[in-house]
Amino acid sequence: MRLGNVTFMAIAMGLIWGGIWMVLTSLMMMLVTGLIVVPNIGIAALVGAGAALGLLVLAPEMRGRKGLASITGVAAVAVVILTGGQPFSLPLDKALITQIIALIIWSILSVASLALCLQGYVAGSAKRYRVEVLAIRNLKGLGLLLFSVFVALPFYVMVMTSLKSQQSLLANPLDFSIDLSKGMGTLFRSYIELFTDFHFATFLMNSAIVSVITVILTLLFAIPGAYAVARLRFPGQLFLSRSILLIYMVPAIVLVIPLYAIFSQLGLRDSLLGLVVVYPATTIPVALYMLQGYFRGLPAELEEAGLMDGLSRWQVIQKITLPLALPALASVSLYVFMIAWNEFLFAFMFLDDFQMFTLSRGVVSLNSSEVPRQHLMAGSVVATVPVLVIFLWFEKYLVSGLTAGSVKG
Repeated sequence: MRLGNVTFMAIAMGLIWGGIWMVLTSLMMMLVTGLIVVPNIGIAALVGAGAALGLLVLAPEMRGRKGLASITGVAAVAVVILTGGQPFSLPLDKALITQIIALIIWSILSVASLALCLQGYVAGSAKRYRVEVLAIRNLKGLGLLLFSVFVALPFYVMVMTSLKSQQSLLANPLDFSIDLSKGMGTLFRSYIELFTDFHFATFLMNSAIVSVITVILTLLFAIPGAYAVARLRFPGQLFLSRSILLIYMVPAIVLVIPLYAIFSQLGLRDSLLGLVVVYPATTIPVALYMLQGYFRGLPAELEEAGLMDGLSRWQVIQKITLPLALPALASVSLYVFMIAWNEFLFAFMFLDDFQMFTLSRGVVSLNSSEVPRQHLMAGSVVATVPVLVIFLWFEKYLVSGLTAGSVKG
């Protein structure tokens, strides 16, 4: 039964993609140049709808590079004509090259988005299933785009601000462009001063020590605990399995005051040892919960075969279970490391000596009227990049480890 109208949906998609990409292109242009840009969203949306109709008119076999290039060029020219030569509400003699580049980017992204959504579709009606597939493609693309913008935009502003000077930030707070003519020393001045004047090398080392020790202690306790809950039979096993995460029902702010009093009496306050005691207590439950589910999914026959061959329970865990659980161990290690690296509340309450500050505590110490904003942003970048690099490095092990542990016959 033919219920859906592809042409109507294509027009709606063209309006959406044309308008959204004009907003995002103008935003990128404003961030790069520092100019105040007012995009013509309505005209861009109408031209986007026209581009969608043009894609439908072309036969599927004609939607190659030449066809897309033609529609892209026509869309760019149409926006220029309909806006009177001012697609971004700027005179032509002001940042002409930048306006041309931004317009080309807008037309390419708009047509490419529509081409991906309308791939395999022609004008007219279609069955309900085909219309639903088209709608899902469009929603998936919009969701991915908005999610990427929400993630990338704050990080871009943070990085660009860290590369600016105090004078340029005061002159134009919306200018996030980079002046490469000043040289690398001036460009990375905030980072240099961060390590020479604000002791960020010490903060990095403290965070690395605490995070690595937390990961090691968590795995030492979580691996045998999760294996016992998943494989062994003992009184209270079901209750223990279900109550592992009960600690997360207690807010950390409730625990920090009594811990502060106890640590003060024991001499653990204002030391990394205090954090090493507290952090595993908060990460072991979630590690137990994650690992016990993975251990239950492993074939029990492999472990039984190892026991029949004369291996002890610990040898079974060491030689059979742990190699098969490498993907889970990698993900748990990464998750625990991120918790310890980014933790702030306990570090803020327990640490007063800057020589003991972790990165999160050190970044907060920069948030004052005496410290320029670019140094605060540089500290945020320094705290973010190591976790990002470690995650990207671990990703290949997570993906490659999914097929590890296959049963050999």
